Amino acid sequence: MSKKTLGLEQNLYDYLLSFSLREADILTQLRQETAQMPMSQMQISPEQGQFMALLIKLLGAKKTLDIGVFTGYSSLVVALSLPADGKIVACDVSEEYTSIARRYWQAAGVADKIDLHIAPALETLDHLLTVGEGGTFDFAFIDADKGNYENYYEQCLKLIRSGGLIAIDNVLWSGKVADPEIQDNQTHKIRVFNRKLHQDSRITISLVPIADGLTLAIKN
Repeated sequence: MSKKTLGLEQNLYDYLLSFSLREADILTQLRQETAQMPMSQMQISPEQGQFMALLIKLLGAKKTLDIGVFTGYSSLVVALSLPADGKIVACDVSEEYTSIARRYWQAAGVADKIDLHIAPALETLDHLLTVGEGGTFDFAFIDADKGNYENYYEQCLKLIRSGGLIAIDNVLWSGKVADPEIQDNQTHKIRVFNRKLHQDSRITISLVPIADGLTLAIKN
């Protein structure tokens, strides 16, 4: 996993941030605190967060899913971009990491927009479908355990509306997906998932080489 866009030399990456990034102070603080943690590579890059915020604005999104919260950067950047009546259903299994997320959501004044479910994400998604939430979400971000990507994707496809957008992180997997010498289980699963989406006629896709690779899938 990568916290910055793959393939850019440091001076060019610094230039990109200098002339594009408009990061709210609260997001910078969260990113800097998370950078001190052993699993900090799980956090999305700031340029990816800003790109997602732009997508939320373009969609006119009001209701979103965040699958894999970690310390809350992705949910915070989306919440800050949603209108006052916007809502996020956030899924994670870690009380420890999401306690940091809750603190920053509160400090940013967006905690009332975020409904956090501490449970396996598939259980939460199944429940949303059971209670009639299918076709009601505008946007979903998937950034959790890679072995379940296909399952998360299928559930999200049922939950978002036609014209809604699913964004899936880490699809370039630090470049490992393009190296035939690498055959570990996680890399294999991401390759299979990428192939599935490329062939899926239910969506319109673009794999964007930002951060660790972000596939955008619009539901047809």
